[in-house]
Amino acid sequence: MKTNWFKGIIVVIFMIGFFNCQKKTVHPIDEQVERLLLQMTIEEKIGQMTQITIQAVSKTQGTVDQMHELDPEKLEEAITKYHVGSILNVWDVAHTAEYWQEIITKIQDLATKKTRLGIPVIYGIDAIHGANYTLGATLFPQNIAMAATWNPELVRKSAEITALETRASGIPWNFNPVLGMGRQPLWPRLWETFGEDIYMASIMGAEYVKGLQGNDLSDPVRVAACAKHYLGYSFPLSGKDRTPAWIPERMLREIFLPSFKAAIDAGAVTVMVNSSEINGIPVHSSHFLLTELLRDELGFEGFVVSDWNDINSLYLREKVAKDQKEAVKMAVMAGIDMSMVPYDFSFYELLLELVNEGSVPVERIDEAVNRILKVKYLLGLFENPYPEKRLLKKIATEDARLLNHQSACEAITLLKNDDGVLPLDKKQKVFITGP
Repeated sequence: MKTNWFKGIIVVIFMIGFFNCQKKTVHPIDEQVERLLLQMTIEEKIGQMTQITIQAVSKTQGTVDQMHELDPEKLEEAITKYHVGSILNVWDVAHTAEYWQEIITKIQDLATKKTRLGIPVIYGIDAIHGANYTLGATLFPQNIAMAATWNPELVRKSAEITALETRASGIPWNFNPVLGMGRQPLWPRLWETFGEDIYMASIMGAEYVKGLQGNDLSDPVRVAACAKHYLGYSFPLSGKDRTPAWIPERMLREIFLPSFKAAIDAGAVTVMVNSSEINGIPVHSSHFLLTELLRDELGFEGFVVSDWNDINSLYLREKVAKDQKEAVKMAVMAGIDMSMVPYDFSFYELLLELVNEGSVPVERIDEAVNRILKVKYLLGLFENPYPEKRLLKKIATEDARLLNHQSACEAITLLKNDDGVLPLDKKQKVFITGP
């Protein structure tokens, strides 16, 4: 009897210790996200899944002859009425870092001071070869040239500088690296890739992610990476951008998937989706690609963002949805967490209708918003959503210039015109130019 009593005490002590250990493994951010989710209305949640372009809340478009200007009323409506969780821009003139900081400060003032829960906005941008939207920033060679250096360390260091100069502009999210395989020479965006070699693209892509994100995303000189365009985007049959690809699954796994796996293993916290279709199925509607393969097999835990207007394209271009409402349902249920809408609040309104009528479960909304909020917490946006003025002096330093020069030098590739492959006359002069 005493023996059984003693064994019982041991079991109880063991179980208490086990459950205490289990509690310790819960990430503090996960607890913060769960607490915040419990306070949020369905409208606030769907707002977090909505991303609009800065042009949608601006009075004027920035051009060479015209300064960009925010529209305070439109911006306030977007953030306080529609609870927009993310803003981006993909075309505009380059602004000074000081002006970027001014824009981001106005956005975060509204998000953190004029809303019920004070959830910061995550601003995203295409800093593809350096902080190219920041005037005077360091512009590195394009990815195809960086791959030609055969130097992963250079790629990582260039990404570190890109992260610093992007974050110095107040922007915490970079829509890069492009991880498509450069195997379709007709594709007009080939220069965004790390080339045709699977191993090269995987190594360089992973190093780029490490350079952007570092070991601590909350570090004010780091930004969130975005692995894109998942999957097979760079291999369209016609060569034209945003057009269909035909890629057998074996080929998809062997050639196009490894670079994304490497980026995810390196810690990439966001993924952007292929704008078109593979084998007749739009990627934005593919549960197999966005959930079964990306999450269940590759173990991706971050959030998935659509590309520009591509949920609407399920109805407008691919014609697989009968209307925009069905397109929203298809995309969200397939695994899209955030919609790059980008000009209006149609996604917000239609998804709210779908949830209220029971066509999209609240659990799916919670899943998506959980992922988005976690990235915002990891970036330290809840603690400090504002740009840091002290970083302004770190843009385009001498060290950055020297690294850029080294990258350009190592990227130079000399070719031999053996057997007259190119019809060139040695006596003629050839003018070579490029972007």
